[in-house]
Amino acid sequence: MIKQIGYVLLGALLLSSCGAKKRRTTERNGAPVVVDNGRPIIKNKTEMPTVGEDGLYPMPEDTGNFERFPISDTQEYIETFAEIAQYEMKAYGIPASITLAQGILESGSGRGELTLKTNNHFGIKCHTGWEGAFDFHDDDAKGECFRKYNHPMYSFRDHSLFLTSRSRYAFLFDYKPNDYKKWAHGLRQAGYATDRQYPQKLIALIERYNLDRYDREVVRNAPIEIAQVDPPRQSLTTHTVSKGETLYAISRKYDVPVDQIKQMNNLQDNIISIGQVLQIRR
Repeated sequence: MIKQIGYVLLGALLLSSCGAKKRRTTERNGAPVVVDNGRPIIKNKTEMPTVGEDGLYPMPEDTGNFERFPISDTQEYIETFAEIAQYEMKAYGIPASITLAQGILESGSGRGELTLKTNNHFGIKCHTGWEGAFDFHDDDAKGECFRKYNHPMYSFRDHSLFLTSRSRYAFLFDYKPNDYKKWAHGLRQAGYATDRQYPQKLIALIERYNLDRYDREVVRNAPIEIAQVDPPRQSLTTHTVSKGETLYAISRKYDVPVDQIKQMNNLQDNIISIGQVLQIRR
């Protein structure tokens, strides 16, 4: 049975502190709908929020409780999160197939250790400026900082914001929103993953599970035009090298590829010195 993300969220809302916020009941098509501060609480698939004129759907209020989503296999993962991926495609122009394939790969179909303890489905690290919850997990290095979300829906939204707010991903939005092959190779080119086979892995997942059908549904049936995202503005900052820092560590701190830092600073190799000032374009 398809898991209903909203159903779980409703349960959390109903179990949260009683009387903290006034709730009332209204009618929609003859059926009672619980409303919290004017926002419908999602009860089931028929009550999933509709996309507004701005291309966004209303994000549910964070209850402060960590919601666990046990997933048995990849097919259940797809059934659980496909609709959210389609909403994100409508709002931000990122192919739903790419979002789902990345989620499957990065989260181990929702069963990976990191995802189970953080609801982080895309392996997004804290990076400079992250002020939300976090947890530590061994990845490229031991005990790295990863973003933590109380609900997977916030992870999917943060994934969209992550790609649309960084200038190095801007060229991806010149591709057609249903051209998953260009998107897969473009993500690797922009430095989303260090795995050289990352594009091939995404494409293999998309074609094995026919994930591009969700792209076609959005393109064919979207009640609004798929969002045309303006390229993120590039910002230039400087970093002064401290004792013990490596070029790789600096690249991870600012979430930019090592090659980009080398190109910006005319470096022929990875050797840097204490006190050296590096130009960083984000």
